[in-house]
Amino acid sequence: MAKEHNAYEAAGVDIEAGNQAVELMAEAVADTYTPNVVSGLGGFGSVYALDAGMQEPVLISGTDGVGTKLLLAIAANRHNTIGQDLVGMVVNDILAQGAKPAFMLDYLAVDKMRPKVAAEIVTGIAKAAKEAQIALVGGESAELPGLYQPHHYDLAAFAVGVAEKNRLLTNETVQVGDVLIGLPSSGVHSNGYSLVRQILGIHDDVKAFNDLPDHLQEEILAPTKLYTNALWPLVEQELVHSAAHITGGGLVENLPRALPKNVQAKISWGTWPILPIFKKLQEAGNLSLDEMLLTFNNGLGMVLMVPADKAGVILDQLAERSEPAYRIGEIVPAEADREPVFFEGDAPWPEK
Repeated sequence: MAKEHNAYEAAGVDIEAGNQAVELMAEAVADTYTPNVVSGLGGFGSVYALDAGMQEPVLISGTDGVGTKLLLAIAANRHNTIGQDLVGMVVNDILAQGAKPAFMLDYLAVDKMRPKVAAEIVTGIAKAAKEAQIALVGGESAELPGLYQPHHYDLAAFAVGVAEKNRLLTNETVQVGDVLIGLPSSGVHSNGYSLVRQILGIHDDVKAFNDLPDHLQEEILAPTKLYTNALWPLVEQELVHSAAHITGGGLVENLPRALPKNVQAKISWGTWPILPIFKKLQEAGNLSLDEMLLTFNNGLGMVLMVPADKAGVILDQLAERSEPAYRIGEIVPAEADREPVFFEGDAPWPEK
């Protein structure tokens, strides 16, 4: 057995480093467990018990990664927040369907196992999972010499949420007169980073990134906002008709996914703050309004469609939980000469 171990190590895989990484991250992972977790790390699979008393439970699943934002985390040698981006990408999708986050698994692939770095990454995932109220029940760490450049790695996650079938958020209940409530993003989140890197000239990842002003580095690496605290209590009270997680494609491509064909979303410019990072990116890349709308969230990470007579209650509840929210528009009847999402007022950038 010792000879086999040495041969594998000679091939570039350090089993002991992998074991050490698991030990370093185990406590943080276990801290995410809810009473529903029957068994987590250690076996060949994890066991999760559905909540008793549900009449017709359905499972909502999602999977995603972080994308090229990873290159900037690697350049900064900062690995403690990139896990929140991973959690946000899968959990926010589940929430937008009206499901309560239940459990998730992560996948970390590295060029070489560095226990402290791996533990920092996974501990960051676990910390975000706890905030998002989802159990991190397991995952996989793979050392793949030759596949990744030195010090590079990749992240992915798979998550599951649970909902009563008749309480799922769908576009079927959206109607004319519904109010659009926008929940702000924390920044660029995890979409559009190939364009970010091109605009800012980050081709030599390490040097070019570290040559940026410190405040700009912080803005670019700001982790994705988690919306469990804001959205789930509203879903439980059946106050929301539909929701859209604003990711790649921005408002103009994600919001229509949460709308029926017979209505359109009218959004008013100036009803929410556009974060400075988006203004900097627009100026640096000389991007048109259409390019900004198709690539970035522009300050809104989640949009809710709610009954007009409940909008005030919802905004009050969000304020009580210290969750900023903005009334950004309304649902109107569809007209053939308009886009599914259209804007009124003075746009912040030129159309062309």
